[in-house]
Amino acid sequence: MIVIDGFIEPEPRPFEASMSDPILQVSEAEMLMPHGGEDPPAFAPYEASYFTSSDGSLISHDPHLNEDGEALYRFLLSQASIPPTLVLHCRGSHDEIHTRFVTHHRHDNHRETETEQYTEKVVDFDFKIDVGQHIIGGPTHWSIADSVPAYRGRMFHEVGVGNDRHRATGAESKAAKSWDDERSHRGFPPWISSGYTWRQDQPSVMHTDSVLQSSWTFRRWADDYCSSSKYFKEFDYEKVVYGWNFGAIVTATQALIKSTYYSGDIYVGFETSRSLISIRSENRLSRSLSNGWIKFFLIITFVYPFLWLFKHFHSRGGGIWKVCGGAYALKRTVKTAEQLIDIKRAERPLRGAPDFLEQYSESSHTQVATSVQGLREGVWFRQWEGTIRRAVHNRLRDTQALINPDLSSVPQAALLDGY
Repeated sequence: MIVIDGFIEPEPRPFEASMSDPILQVSEAEMLMPHGGEDPPAFAPYEASYFTSSDGSLISHDPHLNEDGEALYRFLLSQASIPPTLVLHCRGSHDEIHTRFVTHHRHDNHRETETEQYTEKVVDFDFKIDVGQHIIGGPTHWSIADSVPAYRGRMFHEVGVGNDRHRATGAESKAAKSWDDERSHRGFPPWISSGYTWRQDQPSVMHTDSVLQSSWTFRRWADDYCSSSKYFKEFDYEKVVYGWNFGAIVTATQALIKSTYYSGDIYVGFETSRSLISIRSENRLSRSLSNGWIKFFLIITFVYPFLWLFKHFHSRGGGIWKVCGGAYALKRTVKTAEQLIDIKRAERPLRGAPDFLEQYSESSHTQVATSVQGLREGVWFRQWEGTIRRAVHNRLRDTQALINPDLSSVPQAALLDGY
């Protein structure tokens, strides 16, 4: 027993004896089923309404996405899991001059026939090759650095964030556009700045450094968009494919087509579709401008110019947010191992070593082992080289993109010595 201030308190029962108390005897059904009689409803993500434009862009005027930053953020992440479509388009054409007879009716009811020449463009071959099928992994979400001109809520380029946002100069915008074109041409990821130069640590710089360059998070940009009261606001999420030297592939393909002795006009280029997710205001005017037929009607009735002026110059007119996106790799270099080598002045094995080794006393040098994930562009071009040449010879015209190269060989050639 326990004595407290002259009162005798009984000793507490041991835990084993307390287990038989009725209050602790709870059935399994009572533990799993609340007294309401039904299980709580399962969590279901919000399904926003959207439609797809003629070029594959996803457009949504859903009111909830214009009010809730978390819903907008989750919607963009879910739609970013769908990679864009990338094709290599090859087309050859030439101009032909034809002669035709044209009859004119004169005012005195006499007919006058004369000949005239006209030029007609004839397409010799036109085909596409599906390159997007070689995209590896999911998207890498990136954002634009604060110092880079971009659309940050107005109808012109700005630099900075928050209250420090100000209009970019013409020189800044021109330099950013020039680098963006070069970056796309060389196949660099979108977070690489214009000051990038190739180094031994390229894998970490290209793929594992911070890709979210903005001081604002992805979610904060979504909240900034939702808090805006502009009538024609628009939040764009851009999908970018990187990893191959696209400019070199175009040059090599043009040279390959010319090697077939084709002398017509040649077009070779990479074309992307399904590469944009655009969230726009939910009001009726904004929805009307997203409809091509209604927009055309507004143009021919001279209503659209007034809407354009309101959108670009009124304080509550329009605003564009284009600060983030997803990057999809065709090829990327990753680090597989690191080897650490100590360089000490006292242990230098060679006499007369260069003086620059003196600064590395008590320091170390790291050798990085790397590997390439994905298909190299040179391997891809070798696989498709014969198919492209045969498609040009056979004057192939097909609207469906080619998926597999023609690697078939002649069975009779197996009898040849050395084949």
